[in-house]
Amino acid sequence: MKIVFAPVPSTTDALILPVAKGALDAAIGTHKAKTTLAAAAAAAKFEGEAGGVVETFVGDGDTVQRTLLVGVGDNSDADWEKAGGAVTVRLLTNAKNVAVDLSGAKPTPAATSRFAGAIAQRGWRIDTYRTKLPEKQKPQLAAVTIAGAPEGIDGVWKNQDAVTAGLDLTRTLVSEPPNIVYPASFVDRVKASVEGLDLEITVLGPKEMGDLGMGALLGVAQGSAKEGRLLALKWSGKGKGDPDLALVGKGVTFDTGGISLKPGAGMEDMKWDMGGAGAVVGAMKALATRKAKANVIGVCGLVENMPDGNAIRPGDILTSMSGQTIEVLNTDAEGRLVLCDCVTWVQQTHRPKTIVDLATLTGAMIIALGNEHGGLFANDDGLADQLLAAGKATGDLLWRFPLSDTYNKLIDSPIADMKNVGPRGAGSITAAQFIGRFVDAGVKWAHLDIAGMVWADKAGTTYDKGATGYGVRLLDRFVADNFEG
Repeated sequence: MKIVFAPVPSTTDALILPVAKGALDAAIGTHKAKTTLAAAAAAAKFEGEAGGVVETFVGDGDTVQRTLLVGVGDNSDADWEKAGGAVTVRLLTNAKNVAVDLSGAKPTPAATSRFAGAIAQRGWRIDTYRTKLPEKQKPQLAAVTIAGAPEGIDGVWKNQDAVTAGLDLTRTLVSEPPNIVYPASFVDRVKASVEGLDLEITVLGPKEMGDLGMGALLGVAQGSAKEGRLLALKWSGKGKGDPDLALVGKGVTFDTGGISLKPGAGMEDMKWDMGGAGAVVGAMKALATRKAKANVIGVCGLVENMPDGNAIRPGDILTSMSGQTIEVLNTDAEGRLVLCDCVTWVQQTHRPKTIVDLATLTGAMIIALGNEHGGLFANDDGLADQLLAAGKATGDLLWRFPLSDTYNKLIDSPIADMKNVGPRGAGSITAAQFIGRFVDAGVKWAHLDIAGMVWADKAGTTYDKGATGYGVRLLDRFVADNFEG
């Protein structure tokens, strides 16, 4: 979808007039059909509530102009974003070229950017495999002209547009079926998507990871015909040197549970068990596209967890890259095995001062938080506060959970350094404690358990049912607020 900031064109399929709550007169006061528009709003009991839409047709000689009043609520950035999403829901399949007149609303550059971004983001679809989609259900909206934008919009929109590009990559990877996206093809897709963005790319295969002693990650991968990979994308926006921040993503491209096999019902959802890795590569694409003035590395541990005759068994002991040994009690607690070697690798190779990992790690997190917040665990209060603030600013919400020595003792093993699961209670916390054992002293670390957030059964403001792209906006804002001078 093409979005441009320019005067209203002479012909358009629809004209959109944003209306703040209680400010209908200001929005339509100069429109020649203001009486008709006011009557339509009154008939619909429309008062400018965020995301509300009134559609009518205004006569102009021999022509008729399709006109929409769209509510922007209290003029907050979030309300403008909600309005942008509502525009796309109404027009995606039945208009090609539309215009928005902001002259009666006068939003800030940030609000305008969120509005335009939501129009584009809500329009993302994956119809690749739908060969018989009716014509009237196919997306049509191709161009949106926004007139009357405030000064300073260009720079703000450039950043928002970069985030949208990152979201598109993440949603595509999360949505593709597991016979199409598996570790090697995930790498190929990402390479093609970020070509020309000056990202330094590192890919490790089984031999390289074996030479490094990454027995935990390779243990998960060994039951699959699809070989595992480690993918790293390094962005040096401040110049050469070690990255200040590492983003680490769980990339289990399909999770059967391994020998600890999951129930068959709903297992198809496990194609999105790589949502953490998807968020990492989407965020890295956004940072590189907008040329963020920060040094950041994104690392993805990519495996497929399958139950063949070579798969790890409950009772096996794995040796991680750090040298710590792990008693495997449940092969379906595989994400933490992948993450621990990635965390060790990035610390030994790039020495970041801060690490944030993202993973669809535990079903317990969905029980605790549903699909409204991601879980946050951190060894540093300042880091936790920064991530919480970024979540509130972008709508990728987080809720903090505790860490402590008491919880940590629950994963002690009588035969190895640790076991990969604790008791039934506090399952999300003990999973975080496991990863924390691989973080070096002095390194700030946060773990985001996003199991309930990467896929949605109902549409949201900036996404339809399916892949949400959760984490991309959060990470981009976190970097912008805390790592760019």
